[in-house]
Amino acid sequence: MTAELVRGQNHTLPQTRLEIRISAGAPVVAGATLGDEHGRVAGVEWIAHPGSPQLHGLEVSRQAAADHRLAVDLDALPEGVHRVTVLLALPLDAGGPTRFGAVASPFVAVTALDGAEIATFTLTGLDSESAVAALELYRRQGAWKVRAVGQGYAGGLAAMLADQGVDRAAELAGTIQDAVARGLARSVAPPPPRTPEGDRVRHAPTPAPAPGNGQPPVPPPPPATPAQPEPLAEPAAPGGPVNYAHPRRQSTAPPPPPPAAPPAQSGQPAQPVAGDATGWSMDERLYNQVWGMFEDLARAVAAYRSAVDFAESRMDQELERTLSDPRSRIGGAGDRAREEARAKRDELTARARESLDRDLAQLDAESAVVEPALPAPYAGWDNPVWHGYRVPMEIPMALRIGDLHLPERADLRIPLLVRLPLERGMWIDSGRTASEAAALTGPDQLRRLAMETAVLHAARLLAVYPPNEFTVHVIDPAGSAAGALAPLVRSGVLPSPPAAGAQGVSSVLAHLTRRVDLVQMAIRAGAADSLPPDLDPAEQLLIVNDFPHGFDDRAVTQLRYLADEGPSVGVHLMMVADREEASEYGPILDPLWRSLLRVTPVADDHLADPWVGHAWTYEPPRTPPGSAVLDQVLERVAQARRTGHR
Repeated sequence: MTAELVRGQNHTLPQTRLEIRISAGAPVVAGATLGDEHGRVAGVEWIAHPGSPQLHGLEVSRQAAADHRLAVDLDALPEGVHRVTVLLALPLDAGGPTRFGAVASPFVAVTALDGAEIATFTLTGLDSESAVAALELYRRQGAWKVRAVGQGYAGGLAAMLADQGVDRAAELAGTIQDAVARGLARSVAPPPPRTPEGDRVRHAPTPAPAPGNGQPPVPPPPPATPAQPEPLAEPAAPGGPVNYAHPRRQSTAPPPPPPAAPPAQSGQPAQPVAGDATGWSMDERLYNQVWGMFEDLARAVAAYRSAVDFAESRMDQELERTLSDPRSRIGGAGDRAREEARAKRDELTARARESLDRDLAQLDAESAVVEPALPAPYAGWDNPVWHGYRVPMEIPMALRIGDLHLPERADLRIPLLVRLPLERGMWIDSGRTASEAAALTGPDQLRRLAMETAVLHAARLLAVYPPNEFTVHVIDPAGSAAGALAPLVRSGVLPSPPAAGAQGVSSVLAHLTRRVDLVQMAIRAGAADSLPPDLDPAEQLLIVNDFPHGFDDRAVTQLRYLADEGPSVGVHLMMVADREEASEYGPILDPLWRSLLRVTPVADDHLADPWVGHAWTYEPPRTPPGSAVLDQVLERVAQARRTGHR
C-alpha cells in the first residue's frame, strides 16, 4: 500500500534498490546530495547534478525536464553516507517561471523497480522559492527510511547547498545552472502536455522477467502517452490581421485511437497499426504515435542500461567481499567466487537483453507500418508520398528534420518531428565535431554538406506550407554556397537572389528586423490589421551561410535580436556556421548558440531526449542518390507561388 506522506512524515523503505520519480508543471533541475549522520555534505564529490550525474549508487537526470527518474541503490552508496537528499530547482536561463509558486505543485514518488509506489509526496505551499529540498532517504538503526521535507529556499540553489554545508555553494550553483543551460540547448523539445485520454494502445506489453534467487527484476519501460498539440501559429492572409492561433486547434479531448488489429494467433501480440494514438486527424494520430515510439525506445534502453549497470555493480561488490577475506585468496575458493560472480552478472545481463530485444522487435514492427503511412511533412525524402506531392492548403502539425537512433539498435530509426510553426531556429554545425563521421570528412566537404542540409530543410518547409505563406531569404556573404543553393535559385522559390557582401547582409537584416519590430508593436497595440501593406505576412526563414564572415558588430547584434524575438512573430533563423570560427566574439554569442537547435550535416550523437537524456545519434535528411525529387517538389512549389493555386 502506498504511503501518502505530508511534510515531516516518514516511512520505512522495504528495499534498497529504488527509483525516485518526479513530475512538475514545468522543467526543473533534479539533483541529490549525500550526507553523513549529521546531514553534512563532505564535498562536491558527494553531489549528483546534471553536470555530474553519477555517483556510486546514485544517478540523476542530465538535463532540466518536467519529469525525472532518479536511480538509487542504497547498498552501493559510499561508506559513511547516512542521508540522500533529493533537490529540485528551477533553471535560471530557460525563460520559464522563476518561482515554484508559479507552477503546479511538484509530485515525488519513491517506487520499486517494477514501478510500484512505496511513498509519495506532493510539495504544496511553495511560493517565492526557486529551489526546494523535496525529500530525504536516511538510515536509522540499520534501516532506511524516507522523509517528506519540502523545505524551500527563496535564495535558490546556492542557498540550499549552503544550508547543507557545501563550500563555495554559489560557485557550484552557477556550474550546475551552466550545465542545465547546455543540456537545454542540446535537448529535443518535448511534446506538449499529455492528457489522460492520450494513452496510445499497447499491443504487446513486455513483462519483466520474474525475479529469482533474490535477484531484482529488470524493470520494463513504462507506457508512453502521446501528446496533445499546443496552439500553433499561422500567418494571416495578405491584408488581414496576424493571427497566431492554429486554425484547427480544438478545446475538447480528441477522439480515441482506432481499434487495434486482432491478434494473429493465440498468445501472439496483435499486429501494430498506423495511427495507433489519439488525435483529431490521421496526421495528429501519427504524430502522437511517433512521439510514443520515441519515448518507448528511450525508456526501454534506459531499463536495459540500468539493469546492466546493476549487474556490473553487484559483481564488483561480490568480488570485493570475497577478496577482502584473506582466506579466499588461497586455493580455488577465490577462483570459484569470481566465476560465480561473473556467471550471475552474465545471467542478469542476458535477461535484460532478452527483455530489450522483445521491446525492440515490437517497435521495429510498429515502425514498419508507420513509416509508409506518414504524410509528406513527416516522411523521409525516399518515401513514395513525395512522388504524388501537391502543395497543401493548410499548415501541418509538425515537420521531419532527420532521424534518431541508439547504439543498441542502430537500424531502428525514429523520425525527429518538430512542431510548426518553428519554436526555435536551427544551427547546422559545419565544424568538425567529435563524431566518427565528422572525423572522416574534410573541412570543405563538411561546409558543403552543411549548406546542402540547410537547403533540404528549407525546401521541406516551403513544401509543407500553403502557397506564399512561407518565404526564404539567404545571406551568403562570399557567394561560397552557390552550388548548394542551386535548387532554390533555379526553381524560383526565393523572392530575391542570395544576399552577398556587407551591403547585402545589412539590407536583409534591416528588412527582417523592421518586420519583427512592426509586428511586435502591432500586437502590443492590438492593431494587427494596421500593418503596412508592403509587409509580407508570411512566415520568414533566414538562412545564414559562413557566419561570422561578412558580419560587423551591428549585424551580429541584429542577428541575436532575430534569434531572440523573431520566432514569436514568425521570423526564424537557420545558421550554417562553425562555432570555432566565431570564437573571437567570446561568450557574447553563447545565448545565440543556445537559442538554436543544433543539428549536424553528418551523423553525430549530440541530441538528448527529454525523458532520460540518452545521447541519440542524429542522421540528417538526404535525398536518394540520383533522385530528382527535390527539383520536382520545388518546381511545384514555385508554380503554386506564381499562380496562387495548388
